[in-house]
Amino acid sequence: MVACAEAWRGDGEVLAAPMGTVPTIAARLAKLTFAPELLLTDGEALLIGDVPAVGARSAVTEGWLPYRRHLTMVMGGRRHVMMGASQIDRFGNQNISCVGDWRQPTRQLLGARGAPANTLNNPVSYWVPRHSPRVFVERVDMICGVGYDSAAAAGPSATRFHELRRVVSDLGVFDFGTPERAMRVVSLHPGVTADEVRAATGFPLGGLPDGPLPDRTREPTAGELHLIRAVLDPAGLREREVSAP
Repeated sequence: MVACAEAWRGDGEVLAAPMGTVPTIAARLAKLTFAPELLLTDGEALLIGDVPAVGARSAVTEGWLPYRRHLTMVMGGRRHVMMGASQIDRFGNQNISCVGDWRQPTRQLLGARGAPANTLNNPVSYWVPRHSPRVFVERVDMICGVGYDSAAAAGPSATRFHELRRVVSDLGVFDFGTPERAMRVVSLHPGVTADEVRAATGFPLGGLPDGPLPDRTREPTAGELHLIRAVLDPAGLREREVSAP
């Protein structure tokens, strides 16, 4: 949650659009600590002025954000989304639609939803609760969220506002800061080894040399732990996505 929260550091007054329990807690943690200017929603049609626990009804309404206005904000780039990924490849192409040939998939998933527009119009990060070769694949079966190679192939209309910030998994934090815009390791979580990450990734990762290990993801402060456990998620809903250490 702390690693996910860090994705919004320095964003200023933008709409945090987290998808899932852990990203929602993370966005609210960022708001309560180092990113007070972040805008939050109730997940439906309201901008909220307070920072409630996950699952609780907000008490303070700052504004109305119906679907049409939300789409206007998307197209204006004033939003930073954190989505999930059923598959993600080395260039950040994301799949949440199907597994296998799209004409006759072995698994039907959510569908592309808003992933194409999200990735072409505002910053996007990803949260993957279980890092494995089934998720971190050499090539996604269907492109929903647009990766750096696909955006480059499509030309300036796709690359103008395209920005993939972070990928956070249960093993580490990754970005696309290599010259070819391929995924690399930013930090590994405490206790995670380079060999574990290599074995769980279906493509070569930058930032995993044979020599010194990458940086370690910072651990939560006592204050952050209190906010997570007692204020933002007292019901422990986060345990559905990640297990407590």
